[in-house]
Amino acid sequence: MIRKLGFTLIELLTVIAIIAILAAIAFPVYARAKDSAFRNSDMANMNAIRTSLQLYRVDQGGYPPALLGYATLYNAGGGLVTNNIVPASQLRSYLYPKRIDSIATLQPKYARFKETDLTTAVWPNQDPRAIGTAGIVDLNGDGKVDATDDLAGARQAYGPTQIVQGPTPSDPFTIGDAYYYPVSGYDVSQVRTPSGNRFELRYTLFWTNWGLGSGNAMDDPRQLGYDDPPESTVVTWNSYFRDYNSDGTVSHVRKDIVLFLGGSARTFDSADLNDRSWRVMP
Repeated sequence: MIRKLGFTLIELLTVIAIIAILAAIAFPVYARAKDSAFRNSDMANMNAIRTSLQLYRVDQGGYPPALLGYATLYNAGGGLVTNNIVPASQLRSYLYPKRIDSIATLQPKYARFKETDLTTAVWPNQDPRAIGTAGIVDLNGDGKVDATDDLAGARQAYGPTQIVQGPTPSDPFTIGDAYYYPVSGYDVSQVRTPSGNRFELRYTLFWTNWGLGSGNAMDDPRQLGYDDPPESTVVTWNSYFRDYNSDGTVSHVRKDIVLFLGGSARTFDSADLNDRSWRVMP
């Protein structure tokens, strides 16, 4: 009698169930490991950006108006035609390629954009706390930080309803809606909102009402356009690691990465950063 060997249906189903369980365990572990590797790489790149900015300041006496630069056309007046756009890697810009030798340094790992992609951007959220209730630095010089240091002129001037203005690609001497290379994820960054995705500004020399105006002795000094900004000045931040709630709002988890002027890039509460932008403190 010849005995036929094989799996029974129960054995086959058992093997499949075991494989499914192992996959359910392994995939989240792999995802967390990948997320951690990407985060560490981005933090290293952000620290390299800070070093490059300091070198630029020593050479030029101040910080650049953008990290990579604004979008540029091969020929002026050609309109925003894809085949007329200078790829990001061919720019000779503020930091690249003299102080930063790879576009990848300026691109967060989770940012998936081509070198010829363009975008406008809006300003990020303004601190929702009432003016006069949330002083963060001593602006009036009385030696303490309290509500009297929270001045309207020292608050962020614009919010998400305002498109960032700057030189236009076809004419750098004309101010209009500024176009950025989204591959430079520390100049602008794509974020999710309950109403859809948008690109937000991340790096700027000035962001307050006074800073974008005529200036004021009582303005928030934590702006890169001022002489000798303090170490608590926010340079830029990385919001590609955020977690979101079911309603699309940002979760209170330390997933964002902030680069402060006086130290290494560090993780920060995503919801707080989403709400307060450059007003967050180390």
